[in-house]
Amino acid sequence: MAERFRVGFVTGATPDKWARAWRDRRRQPLTMVPILESEQEVDVRDGTLDMALVRLPVNRDGLHCITLYAEVPVVVAGVEHFIAAADEVSLADLTDEQLVRPHASGWRPEAPQLEWPYMSEKDAIETVAAGTGIVIVPMSVARLHHRKDVIQRPLRDVASTEIALVWRTDRDDEATQAFVGVVRGRSANSSR
Repeated sequence: MAERFRVGFVTGATPDKWARAWRDRRRQPLTMVPILESEQEVDVRDGTLDMALVRLPVNRDGLHCITLYAEVPVVVAGVEHFIAAADEVSLADLTDEQLVRPHASGWRPEAPQLEWPYMSEKDAIETVAAGTGIVIVPMSVARLHHRKDVIQRPLRDVASTEIALVWRTDRDDEATQAFVGVVRGRSANSSR
């Protein structure tokens, strides 16, 4: 039996279509492993994972990196919050707000007057649902933890985050290249 291929993915990344394509094409077992952003590099570098879908930035020394897609940053607040009246907001609109920062997020706006309690992304969204502050996360994370008692609005003056596929440069075997092919949309019969 072929050795299990392990691919990690951060919260909000969407590996399902690639996992299905892998399973349709290969007999080698695939395990998709949820990982925290704070540990996304470590698990690839130490060999726990063969590859990972990470949220940039990462230290690219010794890693191959393929940027896959950008994520829109959104502000999440309780449904009664003033942002409900807008189609999108800016950081300037939020200067007097308490910002609840989830622990896994790597993004931090340049707003030193805001407070930074640390918690999980899900806990942060539950906190703002109760009417305490706002949270800024990628849209994929907001959708994953969506609740009826919160709203989300795009932030127009904040850079997007990016999801990328990374793997060690010394691990460039056939299985690794097969997964790269799946992610890049190559057909089962195409070559690299």
